[in-house]
Amino acid sequence: MKEAVGQDGARKIYIQGAVEVSLDLTKDKFWNIFIGFIEGNNWLFDGKIREIIDGHYINEDGTKGRHAFDD
Repeated sequence: MKEAVGQDGARKIYIQGAVEVSLDLTKDKFWNIFIGFIEGNNWLFDGKIREIIDGHYINEDGTKGRHAFDD
């Protein structure tokens, strides 16, 4: 986790990782819960979420993308 203070004086925290959830939780439902938590605390989120299956990102067209942890 990296922290920085932006030009606007707000603390910014960089998070890189994956959240493991039950199979019945869709990406959209996860997003709604996650962003609800962020907004409920009067925070902002600048980023994206991507689904991972069998260790690979899933592209918007549903095909497997690159391996999720090859950074």
